[in-house]
Amino acid sequence: MNTLELSQSPIPGESLADYIRRLRVGLGLNQKEVAAKAGVHLQSIGKMERGKTAKLNHKTKNGLAYALGVPAEYLDAVCKGVPLEATAALKFCPNCWVPGTAPDPLWMNLRSKYCFACATELRSHCSGCNEAIMSLKHRFCPYCGKAYKAD
Repeated sequence: MNTLELSQSPIPGESLADYIRRLRVGLGLNQKEVAAKAGVHLQSIGKMERGKTAKLNHKTKNGLAYALGVPAEYLDAVCKGVPLEATAALKFCPNCWVPGTAPDPLWMNLRSKYCFACATELRSHCSGCNEAIMSLKHRFCPYCGKAYKAD
């Protein structure tokens, strides 16, 4: 596991409020920027960071995961107070994904192996260097420079 994954992984016993705040500060973002990226109201982010929210609905969880650059499974684990069972990574369809957008929530399901729209195998690792994809904010792998999207 590399350092980036360790810093983004939930710490056992960490609350949702502490986890979101730690990631947001680590990314150098304010609450307003996270809210805009996640597609949620600014007051919702404030409530989460004050510990007033312990559960996240599907849309909020996926938007927040995208904004903070972590898999939605990390947020699930923090909300439920359970440790991560396995290293989770983003998954996306190399044919259907539009660079710069959040992956479809159906792709992020732990049991999803193929795209629901085109039946292409979902990708969670770079095809060039085989490093786990931890963020889809950019269209290229930060390790080898290869484009994530199929040509």
